[in-house]
Amino acid sequence: MTVVALEQVRKVYRSGAIEFEALRGVSLQIQQGEMVALMGPSGSGKTTLMQIIGLLDRPTEGRYVLAGRDVTTLTENERAEMRNQEIGFVFQAFHLLPRLNVLENVEVPLTYAGYSPKERRERAIEVLQKVGLGDKLRNLPSQLSGGQKQRVAIARALTMRPSILLADEPTGNLDSKTAVEVMRLFQELNEEGTTVVIVTHEPDIAEYAGRIVRIRDGKVESDVQNPHRRRTVGGLG
Repeated sequence: MTVVALEQVRKVYRSGAIEFEALRGVSLQIQQGEMVALMGPSGSGKTTLMQIIGLLDRPTEGRYVLAGRDVTTLTENERAEMRNQEIGFVFQAFHLLPRLNVLENVEVPLTYAGYSPKERRERAIEVLQKVGLGDKLRNLPSQLSGGQKQRVAIARALTMRPSILLADEPTGNLDSKTAVEVMRLFQELNEEGTTVVIVTHEPDIAEYAGRIVRIRDGKVESDVQNPHRRRTVGGLG
């Protein structure tokens, strides 16, 4: 099943008489169960592409079909609903609420979605156990390491059981050892069937993906399978 289908997507930013074309006719498909790295230098257009895939921005031209639904012309409310249901976000900054414990942080999306307290707790515990933090439910973010904070953020992104896990520079604030642990988790989630899209400028991080799409000057420069993807050893627990 095709989860993401972009057809000739352009994005133009305007400021007065000045125009900047961030994306120049990008066509891209991502299949269910893939782990894809979107790679490119600063200014390449990869962040704009991530924002469009994540329904955080609209294309100026072109068509976008997400999980079988044409989202190009949806209203803002419809886009917000689709975004909450279909996309789990993981960012470089963890965006954890400092006064909430781990369990409460992971419950936040479920609270907004109207789940009952019992459902919120059960689903949050399930995903926290999946990311190896079942013993940290009552800890505050200040009591966690950087890698643990990112795993909480990943758990939070998984609570709504999204079609895509969209990670923007997810290892940017982590040391190299912790980055390997986080990439191991992404690979494990992908092997369980989660579609993972990682936006990065780091070749070492892109090598963990099964497919690498390079963006340059607002276009897809290359799109190749990565049969020799980097593998991590062991599991998280």
